[in-house]
Amino acid sequence: MEQSYSRPPQHLAWHETLEIHELVAFQSIGLMKLKKAYREITDPELKEIYRLSINALSKNISELLQFYPMAPRSDRFDGDRVDKLPFYSGDLLGLSKTSVRNYAIAITETATDSVRIVLTKHLMGAIDLHAKIYQYMYKRGFYPSYNLNKLLNNDVNLANKALSEPI
Repeated sequence: MEQSYSRPPQHLAWHETLEIHELVAFQSIGLMKLKKAYREITDPELKEIYRLSINALSKNISELLQFYPMAPRSDRFDGDRVDKLPFYSGDLLGLSKTSVRNYAIAITETATDSVRIVLTKHLMGAIDLHAKIYQYMYKRGFYPSYNLNKLLNNDVNLANKALSEPI
């Protein structure tokens, strides 16, 4: 049964804000990569699939950005520039995070002990790599994980760059 509220919430909860942050950051990087690849694709069918993917991600990001004013924070977006190091390190962080998730899921599907041992070793390596990438980003201010205002500002800047990138 769908739950109804007598009035809309005045702000987002912290946990949902952080989930939206993860989605916007990951999809913004993906959108930029798709747009760069689109220019090089010559197969019409694949090019159309890329176009559909670009449009879908653009729509997703735009819709998620509408929730940012409801995030539990008080300052405004300052328009900091986005350069290549945050982009590349953020892309690497997303890849490592996905690897951790994929290995964790794969481990739950194993029936063979030797496979489980190898996957567990890989999972621990992926966790260690994720920590290294995170520490790199945190030290340089690319991932201000303890400052929600800066974190969300970074998301909006990255999303706007991805949305404005020409195809």
